[in-house]
Amino acid sequence: MEDKQVLNLTTEQEQVINDLITDFFQHLDINGEFDLMINEGSVDVVLDTPDTGIVIGYHGEILDSLQLLLSMMISKKLGQFVRLSLEVGDYKKNRAAYLEDLAEQIKSKVLSENREYTLPSLKPWERRIVHLHLQNDDSVSTESIGDGKERTLVIRPKA
Repeated sequence: MEDKQVLNLTTEQEQVINDLITDFFQHLDINGEFDLMINEGSVDVVLDTPDTGIVIGYHGEILDSLQLLLSMMISKKLGQFVRLSLEVGDYKKNRAAYLEDLAEQIKSKVLSENREYTLPSLKPWERRIVHLHLQNDDSVSTESIGDGKERTLVIRPKA
């Protein structure tokens, strides 16, 4: 699907990331604590805050924006691209579970009706959840088509 970029960070770089995230939330007056996990290819930030609804926003729009800003700030500071995931109130975890269930429902329709189905209006990370969920399935294939906000995900029967 995509090349896995290995993220090798020094202890100092991890501290820079931690400090940057702390300052970022303080400047935005977002109260709470966060856990920082450095993975092989990404940085995961789990924020525990009483301001969950405000931080997530409508359909996760604010959460996505904060995640993008943090990723850009960290990447610029470290001089290398850093994929960052920001989780608040299990929003993404719950959304991923919903998307996996939806993928199974659509897969059933695709197979019973022997035709493709399109899922519009998914964010890139949401499309990725569906792609990964169905990637090893022998009965259906997935493909993202289109550009920008018009990009959709197609699930079709395998020939």
